[in-house]
Amino acid sequence: MNIVDNYKYLEGFGNHFTSEALPDALPKVRNTPQKCPYGLYAEQLSGTAFTVDRKHNQRSWLYRVKPSVCHEPFQKASNLGGNIVSNFAGASYVKFIPDQIRWSPFKLLNNNKENKENFIEGLNTLAGAGEPSVKHGLAIHIYLAYTNMINTAFYNSDGDFLIVPQQGRLDITTEFGRMMVSPGEITVIPRGIKFSVNLPDGPSRGYILEVFDNHFELPDLGPIGANGLANPRDFQTPIAHYENDKLNNDYNVVNKYVGQMYVVKQDHSPFDVIAWHGNYVPYKYDLEKFCPLNSVSFDHIDPSIFTVLTCKSAFPGTAIADFIAFPPRWVVQDNTFRPPYFHRNCMSEFLGLIKGSYDAKVEGFLPGGASLHSFMTPHGPDAKTFERASNEELKPVKIAETALAFMFESSLMLGVTPWGEPEVQDNYNTVWKNLKSYFDPNNPPTKETKETKENKEEK
Repeated sequence: MNIVDNYKYLEGFGNHFTSEALPDALPKVRNTPQKCPYGLYAEQLSGTAFTVDRKHNQRSWLYRVKPSVCHEPFQKASNLGGNIVSNFAGASYVKFIPDQIRWSPFKLLNNNKENKENFIEGLNTLAGAGEPSVKHGLAIHIYLAYTNMINTAFYNSDGDFLIVPQQGRLDITTEFGRMMVSPGEITVIPRGIKFSVNLPDGPSRGYILEVFDNHFELPDLGPIGANGLANPRDFQTPIAHYENDKLNNDYNVVNKYVGQMYVVKQDHSPFDVIAWHGNYVPYKYDLEKFCPLNSVSFDHIDPSIFTVLTCKSAFPGTAIADFIAFPPRWVVQDNTFRPPYFHRNCMSEFLGLIKGSYDAKVEGFLPGGASLHSFMTPHGPDAKTFERASNEELKPVKIAETALAFMFESSLMLGVTPWGEPEVQDNYNTVWKNLKSYFDPNNPPTKETKETKENKEEK
């Protein structure tokens, strides 16, 4: 993957970082000296309750030109958020559908002269569960963006954003610094952190997983051991960078609060942080660096082995949401049906495609589209994939060499919004229509001795 990115980053996941754009801007020893260096203001940003145990406590100290409180009163932004849904439990227009659902690629028009939506204006909720006022649930959004966010910033009071670009890079300015996020990478911007998005490649499309409950963390490795999957050293956090040339200029800051959009005006840039330290930070990750694990003998292992990040629920071993990636990898299993098997389970599986084709669906599932298989709804490979995989020669083969798919998996039952209905494919269930019955009670399996099998292999 050719990722063009000239920004610098700090490496690691969950670290306590320090960064300063001017020398000695961070106060020594104490967080709130009587007077901060360079005449700055100290401001704490807490991502967890003050009293959470040290292992899970997340907060950062920001040293900025003006504190965030310097703004006019919030006003309801009636022109924003028309396609945003946050309350899935009580909304009659949200449909909970047991059928298998697949969406064609969400339409991104290339004529950006007629389409002026920026990243925030282009947010569209597709599915979700729960609602943010009780800090429980999630939402899945599709963004279709055409223009830069000029003198505009955004922060989300409802939850953390995990952003998956599919087309076009995102040049993201945050309070902590700048990130360039390309298709094939992901970024997480936690609750409350302000950011702005520019589009260096023009119109951009992608997916967003928003979690209302907790924050994303690396999955436990258990018997896997100390290494594998997403390694902490490969996560990148921006270094301090500030804007001071926009002092005394109007700046709009948009806040998503319980699913509603509010805006405040202020006379300075919100990206005026000269230095910061802490562990509550935005970060990005290159999916090419994911170290996949799989069976080297027989059987197809559950997709949980591809978990990059997880947002845990109150029930051990169960997630509000997992972000799962399916990168290029070798498959070598003997006497095994190698694509994902037919199954039903007590999870919701939302599948997206960044590029290429998915190994369990040979047609109809395209980059920029998606599918949703709900609680206990049966699903699996289509008829063509089944026929091919049941008869192919089982030699070591590398799959998904030019493809990259991902999954948002959740223990919650997801409802579909009205915005998502027009793109639903009417004939998705027909991909299983031609699955044949091969059952023959008069044709028992052949009993092969070990010696006979070895002789066949020699020949």
